[in-house]
Amino acid sequence: MKKSIKRIAALLLTAIIICSCFAGCSSSKDTYTIGICQLVQHEALDEATRGFKEAVVEKLGEENVEFKEQNAGGDSNTCATITNQFVADGVDLIMANATAALQAAVQSTSTIPIVATSITDYATALSISDWTGKTGLNVTGTADLAPLADQAAMVKELCPAAKTVGILYCSAEPNSKYQADVITDALKTNGLEVKVYTCADSNEIASITTQACSEVDVIYIPTDNTIASATSTVNEIVEPAGIPVIAGEEGIVKGCGVATLSISYYSIGYKAGEMAAQILTEGTNPGDMEIAYANDLTKKYVESRAQALGITIPADYEAIDMTAE
Repeated sequence: MKKSIKRIAALLLTAIIICSCFAGCSSSKDTYTIGICQLVQHEALDEATRGFKEAVVEKLGEENVEFKEQNAGGDSNTCATITNQFVADGVDLIMANATAALQAAVQSTSTIPIVATSITDYATALSISDWTGKTGLNVTGTADLAPLADQAAMVKELCPAAKTVGILYCSAEPNSKYQADVITDALKTNGLEVKVYTCADSNEIASITTQACSEVDVIYIPTDNTIASATSTVNEIVEPAGIPVIAGEEGIVKGCGVATLSISYYSIGYKAGEMAAQILTEGTNPGDMEIAYANDLTKKYVESRAQALGITIPADYEAIDMTAE
């Protein structure tokens, strides 16, 4: 009898151990919640978010992922509120779209993985002095930096008679300042005088654009989110003044410019989505992942503005379809 009881007890213990093992195996996560913080709504960032979501869904399956998508309306304090809420909600990963969103996410958590996109320079955004190509933090992602020397050459190519270039950007965006500093040197190398015009926020865009139009021959706008969300304001001033705008990305050019050497924001968003899926499914450490850069650069122009300004466009430029939505 005692042997039977011992045998039953042993069988029960074995069953418990087996069940525990199965329970442990089944606890592996197969559904994920991703918080998306986008700084502001404009074409470039919208495309990056779209690419990100489509890549994640393709890799994980639509039924296995929930997106908590929030837009900060261009306000860095709102970015912080959004990312803090994501942390409180216990999301599995945060996607930060634009520099202010990334900086807010990093302040909110050092443990939840962060995948960023539409960041010009990660070293500048994260104040990393010994940049190696990896953040070493809970952060990785994709960059939207196009070759600034080539964009400076584009200014000279399209506006050969120009003597003075005005650089227009928002001083609250550190990555815009980075671009302005780099392209200033490149423009000067091309024999051009440079004047810098900055706004603290969107309320100052009209006044600095008006000032620039009275003092320069051509305006350059980097991939600046504040300006990108207010291109109609810029266009209302530069168009009657007859001042051409060369910009860092296609969305700004559509709104107020003539030409750009542009990346695909959808593509960098999609790559960021692939990186997020790898982190979630394989447990890859974001800090060990190289920041990815765009490699599909295209020279693009707005035909109607080029004609109105009398600018001759070389054959290797692609006309932007202004009717596309």
